[in-house]
Amino acid sequence: MSSSSSSPTSETNQIIEHIVLFKTKPTIDSTKTNSMVNDLQNLVKIDKVLHLSAGSIHRIKTNSELTFTHVLHSRYKSKEDLKAYVDHPSHLRVVEELLPIWEDVMAVDWIAELIPGTTLAPVSGSVGKISLVKVKENVSDEVKSEIMEVMIKEESDQVTVGENFSPARANGFSIASITYFKDLSDLEKKNQKDLVMEKVGEFVDDTIVVEFVVPSL
Repeated sequence: MSSSSSSPTSETNQIIEHIVLFKTKPTIDSTKTNSMVNDLQNLVKIDKVLHLSAGSIHRIKTNSELTFTHVLHSRYKSKEDLKAYVDHPSHLRVVEELLPIWEDVMAVDWIAELIPGTTLAPVSGSVGKISLVKVKENVSDEVKSEIMEVMIKEESDQVTVGENFSPARANGFSIASITYFKDLSDLEKKNQKDLVMEKVGEFVDDTIVVEFVVPSL
């Protein structure tokens, strides 16, 4: 889901990626979760939002005890624009109203260097894959760069990767990427190996991989 003011492809070399993972309480029925998704999607109307989509998670892979049911992905031109969104009364109201139905929330933010032609607002039906990495203590910057190089080797040109700059709600996960594929079949064809654990697993404590379908309006 995207704002009507955003262009279909990037016109800047940098954006801010904002990912929030939610786990709803098991006692919450589908009516309330559907209402939650609608409320989150409506946040796209806030000024400064380049793109925003929210919906249920198609599949999650993790070795940790962390698990989630829903995801929100949004994009901004700058950290200041992200802060304006976070502090906006509409956002604050939705968060306050939805807190009682959430069991857990996790968020990461990073500065993304865009590949030319990257679509700022992925279309409905496309599939997003989020990869989050918790690196071991005392890992050097050179190794972190190597991990990010591995993460960006997705078989898709719609990928960004970076270091999280908002650690408060990230549960120690410090490197993140998001990749978009045409659809679920495209994801399955091009997404067979866990390159992070295969190539740099000795430097990694944990990973979370979330896949989701971009919903229609």
